Amino acid sequence: MKLKSAFFLLLSQILFSINISAQENQTILQKPMDDDNSKYTTVGNIGLTLTNFGTYGNGFSLWPDQPSCEYPRGSGIEHIFDGGLWIGGIIRGNTEPFVTTGAVDAASVSTRGGGFEFTNRIGEKTFERSSLYDSPNYQPDAISHQDFVMDYTDTNLVYLNGEPITDHHPLGLVIHHESYAWNFPFADFFVIMNYTIKNTSSKIIDSVYVGLWTDAVVRNTRITGRPSGSAFFNKGGDGYNDSIKIAYEFDSNGDPGFTDSYIGVQYLGSEPRLADKIFVQGDSISTVNFVSWQFRNTDDPNFFAPQDDISRFSKMQGYFGGTNRWLDGINPSSLKTPTNRSIFISNGPFSSIAPGDSINVVFAIVCAKKFGNDPASIDNEEQKANLYINADWALRAYYGEDRNRNGVLDSGEDLDGNGRITRYILPTPPTPPKVKVVPDNQKATIYWDNRAENSIDPISGKKDFEGYKLYRTQAGFDLSQAQNLQNSLVLLAQYDSTGNSIGFNTGFDAVRLESPISFPNDTTKYYYRFEIPTLLNGWQYVFSVTAFDEGDPENDLDVLESSSIANYQRIVPGTQAIEDPNVEVGVYPNPYYGNAVWDGTSERLRKIYFYNLPASCEITVYTLAGDIVKKIIHDASSNGSDTRWFQNFASDGKQQFAGGEHAWDLVTDNDQAVATGLYLFTVKNSNTGDIKTGKFLIVK
Repeated sequence: MKLKSAFFLLLSQILFSINISAQENQTILQKPMDDDNSKYTTVGNIGLTLTNFGTYGNGFSLWPDQPSCEYPRGSGIEHIFDGGLWIGGIIRGNTEPFVTTGAVDAASVSTRGGGFEFTNRIGEKTFERSSLYDSPNYQPDAISHQDFVMDYTDTNLVYLNGEPITDHHPLGLVIHHESYAWNFPFADFFVIMNYTIKNTSSKIIDSVYVGLWTDAVVRNTRITGRPSGSAFFNKGGDGYNDSIKIAYEFDSNGDPGFTDSYIGVQYLGSEPRLADKIFVQGDSISTVNFVSWQFRNTDDPNFFAPQDDISRFSKMQGYFGGTNRWLDGINPSSLKTPTNRSIFISNGPFSSIAPGDSINVVFAIVCAKKFGNDPASIDNEEQKANLYINADWALRAYYGEDRNRNGVLDSGEDLDGNGRITRYILPTPPTPPKVKVVPDNQKATIYWDNRAENSIDPISGKKDFEGYKLYRTQAGFDLSQAQNLQNSLVLLAQYDSTGNSIGFNTGFDAVRLESPISFPNDTTKYYYRFEIPTLLNGWQYVFSVTAFDEGDPENDLDVLESSSIANYQRIVPGTQAIEDPNVEVGVYPNPYYGNAVWDGTSERLRKIYFYNLPASCEITVYTLAGDIVKKIIHDASSNGSDTRWFQNFASDGKQQFAGGEHAWDLVTDNDQAVATGLYLFTVKNSNTGDIKTGKFLIVK
């Protein structure tokens, strides 16, 4: 069984810290480690776990509470088991290469070594920052909407208990790793991985290669359940596009129709910038290389799993096996068949890194839905259309001011006037409005602020706000096996400026409040209001408000809109909390027949609602014989959101309730499903002591 989470043995353990110069003197410095695997991207549409010891993904050891590489977020469709940074080179004076690996084929927690060779030191936990003013992690020097900043080293050799990091030969490196993620709808499908690699040893390192090894696993965990067993892992098909330098994987036959997506690992660029081709013994060799190998294979020479630094360095140079490189003895169709492979992409060789010097290499993790109507189990150029578009946006982010991507700051490209290429600049839609949605009995009301109207585009330097779009989901959207919130949101209304040829020229009078309002414990001033009637109580809905601009023809930019999932609000309409002792409490649906239409597919995904409840009360359910079946403590904010239904279909925990309803999953206090029958219930008001009664019928 392939549980490959060995690297989490590193967590909370103490390591020896060894400085390379000190190592030469056989001096060992003891320092505890501060491993951190708790961080994952929560902006945009990818949920990717990142660690401060050179890996990404979490081996599904944190499933389902933390995503490994989930896309779209909330869908349960995962794309990476684990992956890690590889750096290889030859220490001057040596003849053989050393390779430090963040992760490599490791199958279980009993596996020692496993290639997890980067470590950190005390106090070096992952640091988070954000360019979003709303974020608690806002920092003016942030690059993206969510940056993670990590530092780690390859210089440790042993654990504090004396156990060695197996077969590890340090190069003497310290890595500064930053990741960037955005919530823009045109940039929420990639995470940039920016590595600055410094030689902290006293020796020159020659022929340096830098790469990312990825055990991609494209599977829908909502369908397959807990990730385990070879049948979960052996469905991958792989490929490589050498024009945009992206290695990718797709689900070749596992869940056709439910994992219709690609995961790509893309090379973006480096400093110093290497030529696209170099000549080695008369052959023109690419400086960006792709290889793939079968998990723990030692038989097939083209797809063997490298077992030592020499064979790993050969992979980094682009050799599948022997002298065979991509498209040179390797048939792409041989990678399409479903099996358990790794994908690897590398950049090099950098001629040398002197002591104290650094190089910078940047990659991106890119996800995309397959395009077209062909079966999801195949892989053709049409299906990769979205992957290529998304990859180009990652390149656009990396090149920033360098619009023609030639590595030179040409005339008209220096947008910030600092005399050098500024990277990670994207065209920016207006700031997303701050949104509040108030659920009520069979309706909801959306409020939003006006901060988008003061947005300044960083490229044009103009205030270019044009209007707002309101979105909603339909009742029952959350029951889809392949949830995709972004695709489930449909346009509800649009309001935009008058006097131009953009949009509908509606103006804002229909939604603008006479004066702004605020809510308790919320200092935001809301300037706009929109009411949605005829909603179904007990059903879950999502609403959001975006802002869009007027476009920028001078810079060849179309109208840009903020993300529809940047400020989404998940609500469940229902009755407000009612303190009136004369208002009856009740249950719906009543009678409950078999499965309610909102139920999931299992016994624990059922639910009924108690309604017209006071803000704080105790609900007790009885059999006709007077036996207590269930006791429920209700307050206006709980509403039964801890039931399995909400954990499955509202796992972000953001759902809001009206306050006077409470869901019950029909499971007793003895953890048994209730049987068919008539049940009685009481509702005791915690504040007044008043008791109300009712009854309901369950028919299974």
